[in-house]
Amino acid sequence: MNETVLKKRKFHMTLLFLGAILLTWLSAWVTDYGFASSLEAVPGAMMWMASNLLVDKEALVKLPDIMGKLLETVFMSIAATTIAAALSLFLAIMGSKTTMVNRPIGAVSRFVASLSRNIPVVAWSLILLLSFGQNSVTGFLALFVGTVGFLTRAFIETIDEAALGSVEALRSTGATYWQIVTKAVVPQGLPQMVSWVLFMIETNIRSATLVGILTGTGIGYMFDMYYKTMNYGVVALITITIVLTVIVIELLSTRIRKVIL
Repeated sequence: MNETVLKKRKFHMTLLFLGAILLTWLSAWVTDYGFASSLEAVPGAMMWMASNLLVDKEALVKLPDIMGKLLETVFMSIAATTIAAALSLFLAIMGSKTTMVNRPIGAVSRFVASLSRNIPVVAWSLILLLSFGQNSVTGFLALFVGTVGFLTRAFIETIDEAALGSVEALRSTGATYWQIVTKAVVPQGLPQMVSWVLFMIETNIRSATLVGILTGTGIGYMFDMYYKTMNYGVVALITITIVLTVIVIELLSTRIRKVIL
């Protein structure tokens, strides 16, 4: 019996592997993508970056302005994530099978999360740009809406995975709905929820650069401005500061995860 199951799994994996190869080939054919020509272009691209993306004295003069815009981007990302986390927690409690009040409210919560999650942050930026114009509010809202969708789904899965023993114990003692939520459900899932929030802060700092290009705010706007004027020295310095900031944030969040998990 086990041998038969293993053969079936091997057959299914083979079909999956062949299907992936076929799909890749078909995608390359439809898009007229040449893998060989792409590899040939890599050395030239690397040489161009090595000769143009160099930090010079003129770029270093702009460092205080760059750091100011970078901090603006970081704080906007943190604010959008933390505020979205509060709303996501409420939607997750309403949408989770463990804690939902009733099915209609649960369905609405899941629909809101699905809608905001399945529209990319870039698309939200363009949509909100039409209403709010190029300002920091647009960038904040774009990150906020995208984060709500992702965190709501993550929080729902966290709550659903929580052990029901403590929930049933509190129900048997006559605890109210919100007492069950605050004393049993949230405490069990809180470490994992904090981990998801930290992950989204990292993600939003990366996304905020692209959002800033579209909304004219933060470090993304500065990157776009100097790139269009072909001031590649400043572009290189901006890129380096973004990379270093993301690495530092990632190291900090990893350290915090190890402490809380």
